[in-house]
Amino acid sequence: MSSVKYKRGRVRDRTRINEAIRADKVRLIGADGEQLGIKGIREAREIAEKSNLDLVEIAPNADPPVCRLLDYGKYKYLQEQKAKQARKHQSTIVVKEIKLRPKIGEHDYRTKRSHVERFLRKKDKVKVTIMFRGREVVHPSKGEELLRRLAEDVAELGVIESEPNLDGRNMVMVLSPVK
Repeated sequence: MSSVKYKRGRVRDRTRINEAIRADKVRLIGADGEQLGIKGIREAREIAEKSNLDLVEIAPNADPPVCRLLDYGKYKYLQEQKAKQARKHQSTIVVKEIKLRPKIGEHDYRTKRSHVERFLRKKDKVKVTIMFRGREVVHPSKGEELLRRLAEDVAELGVIESEPNLDGRNMVMVLSPVK
């Protein structure tokens, strides 16, 4: 089954069915999955017509191409339903970012902590960044201490996914919600 995606996101199906199949001989598979052997295209179309099904090219690059007898409309409908179900059950991971400074005041820290708690309750990941300015970068232990304190304060809601690490003038830690 091949399909082509256009610029605007639409997908056009390129599966060949019935008269669109160009091969002289095909390997035929029955409606219930049994091998019917290699048949001429005319004979395969007659078998499909007698059983009131479509002849659908499954593997066009095989030698000879593989075709199957099936109700193409029903098959397409089931494929769409599977895709719809897969889209419904997929979840997007949102990463929120909170920025702190190493010399943060207690009230500001509590405010930032409450934001982190809110994000974790919504099942979002949180990237906590400590920005060092000037000579503050000489004391990365203060930043790491602050990140560890934050992780400890929100331990019932989130766990450390990536440990605090210094990246240039920033120290970054990622918290993910508890399952």
